[in-house]
Amino acid sequence: MHALPPAPAPAPRRQVFVGTALACAAGASLMGGMLALWMRFREIYINGPENRWLPEGIIVPEVPSNVMLIAMLPLCVFGQWAVYSAKRDDKSHAGLALFLVALLGLAFINAQAFIWATMGVPANGGTYGAMFYAVTGAMTVMAVIGVAFSVITAFRYLGGRTRDVEVVSAHALYWYCFSFVYSMLWFVVYVTK
Repeated sequence: MHALPPAPAPAPRRQVFVGTALACAAGASLMGGMLALWMRFREIYINGPENRWLPEGIIVPEVPSNVMLIAMLPLCVFGQWAVYSAKRDDKSHAGLALFLVALLGLAFINAQAFIWATMGVPANGGTYGAMFYAVTGAMTVMAVIGVAFSVITAFRYLGGRTRDVEVVSAHALYWYCFSFVYSMLWFVVYVTK
């Protein structure tokens, strides 16, 4: 009896999306651990002899940090708009949405740089300074990665790979995760001080 050869293995699917999900989980875990350390150090300092966590004379500028948080909503909306447009093969709207996401990412980086310059916390001035720059610096690196992801997504999609909507979906997932992580950072670092 003759048997047919086995069918070829199906091609792996959604690799970029799954990889982005794993990277988001790793980034969220990293920031979660850093924020847990932040809260632990804060508790030690508040219950200790100094009775304060925020160094003397340091004022947290709340307006830029709040604007950064508010910018997370349109960032997610524009990311989803890019997915919506890409699924409908609307290159002009997908390109505009990706541009706006990258622009908001750059605005986030600019606002964080303004906070660093305004606060003037010395990096070697103790635990607060080291933790402040470690936590906010890691978040800024995540924003730089997100802007680079936006540029790469725009080049891939607008460059002719219009059938590949997976990268646009992965891009939106990254910015959703980024928004969630920043909302945790905002509450722990900028609100509870």
